[in-house]
Amino acid sequence: MKLNLKRPLAFFDLEATGINLGADRIVEIAILKVLPDGSQEMKVSRINPEIPIPYEISLIHGIFDEDLKDAPTFKDVAQEFADFLNDCDLAGYNSNKFDIPMLMEEFLRAGVEFELENRHFVDVQNIFHQMEQRTLKAAYKFYCGKNIENAHSAEADIRATYEVLLAQLDKYKDTEWEDKKGNKSVPVKNDVEALHSFTNLSRPVDFAGRIVFNEHGIEVFNFGKHKGKCVEEVFTAEPSYYAWMQQGEFPLYTKKCLEKIWVRWNGKKVLVKQETTKTVSVENAEGRPKQDATKPYYQKKDFNPGFKKPEKADKAEPITSDMLDQLKLKFGK
Repeated sequence: MKLNLKRPLAFFDLEATGINLGADRIVEIAILKVLPDGSQEMKVSRINPEIPIPYEISLIHGIFDEDLKDAPTFKDVAQEFADFLNDCDLAGYNSNKFDIPMLMEEFLRAGVEFELENRHFVDVQNIFHQMEQRTLKAAYKFYCGKNIENAHSAEADIRATYEVLLAQLDKYKDTEWEDKKGNKSVPVKNDVEALHSFTNLSRPVDFAGRIVFNEHGIEVFNFGKHKGKCVEEVFTAEPSYYAWMQQGEFPLYTKKCLEKIWVRWNGKKVLVKQETTKTVSVENAEGRPKQDATKPYYQKKDFNPGFKKPEKADKAEPITSDMLDQLKLKFGK
């Protein structure tokens, strides 16, 4: 089957030093770019993470520190990969929760601009988990009837992911699916936009899932003491929460998304302040002259505090010796 594409779809897979988006680093990246005409372009590179790889992680993907001593750092190749992914939609296996946010962390650390806006994201794992509930190895066996050779190699995994998606499109071509609310649809179609919608049901704002869109399309926190609360409402009630997150060990892309909401919220505050402080001329019921509503009440011409200003006191008389004698008699001194 040939994918129905309007622009390139880049399948990519990362191997890393671990799964902590804020602390871990990429050690291998493989990208299979499928073009609308069906042709393919492959790009694979090992990356020096500049931090040690935990031994137990190396046992999983087979990449050890000594294998990367002569490899480029991500900063060395960041622009090259950004250019390769230009104008591509992104696809992968568990890519929405791991690969995309991990890649964004590396681009941000390298100072290379890479925007996610106006791209579609197809997470093959989400199709599989919602339709069959299995792993990549089981998915490849289930859909393709084969075992992955050299599993946990980035190239082998991403080619298997590509083949699984093609098999899924065949298997679920006319299959009806029912969501938790009882709505029925045929979601698995040979259309990247439809696959994007089906594999992004949780609607994260930052991919790491710390901030998500609610059913009304409003950003809410998805963790901690403010879980379920609107981000802007939290800023209003507890603005220090923004600084706490920016200084905490959160993914850089989460912080970038948070900053965008913060800037927007502050912009709204400025507009409200300008609206409430601008000059408003009002005519009172008694027909008195128009006043500047922004002036304090005590500066207005018709302000009446309810009492009269005392008259100017007479000039004090000079103190005499008789006055002093009378005071001594009165106070006994």
